Amino acid sequence: MADQDPVFNIQRVYLKEASLEQPNSPAILLEQEQPSLDINLGVNAENVAEGVFEVSITATVQTKIQDRTVFLVECKQAGIFEIRNLPEEQMGGVIGVACPQIVYPYLRGNVADLIQRAGFPPVHMAEINFQAMYEQQQAAQAGTPAVTQ
Repeated sequence: MADQDPVFNIQRVYLKEASLEQPNSPAILLEQEQPSLDINLGVNAENVAEGVFEVSITATVQTKIQDRTVFLVECKQAGIFEIRNLPEEQMGGVIGVACPQIVYPYLRGNVADLIQRAGFPPVHMAEINFQAMYEQQQAAQAGTPAVTQ
C-alpha cells in the first residue's frame, strides 16, 4: 500500500517579497541617538493544490528614533510543501510547526542581509518556538481560558 504512505516533501523555499524603506535618510543617519527596534512576525498557510501547501512567514522590522523611521524592512519567505496521507489531527502541527521551522532560517538570513546591504548593522532575529506559538493559537481559537494558579 505504498499509495497510502505518509508523504512530506519540500518542493521549494523562496523569497516571495522584500522591501526596504529609509524615508528620513540621509539626515536621520547623522543622529547619535540609539534607535528603537520593533519586529513583528506572521505565519500563513494556504492549500494551493491537492496535497500541496504554501507556508509563508512575514517579518516586519522597523527602527525609529523618537517618531521618525530610520528603516523599515518587510520580508516574506515562503515554502511549497507536498503533504499527503497524514491523519487530519497531525496536519495542523505539520503545517503550523514543521513547515515554518524549515522556512524561518531563510527569512532570518534574508532580513539580516537586506538590512546590512542598506548600510546598517544586521538585525539577527531570535529563534522562534513554533510549537509553543502553534499551541497558543490553538488554545486561543478553542476559547480555552488562561491557566491561573
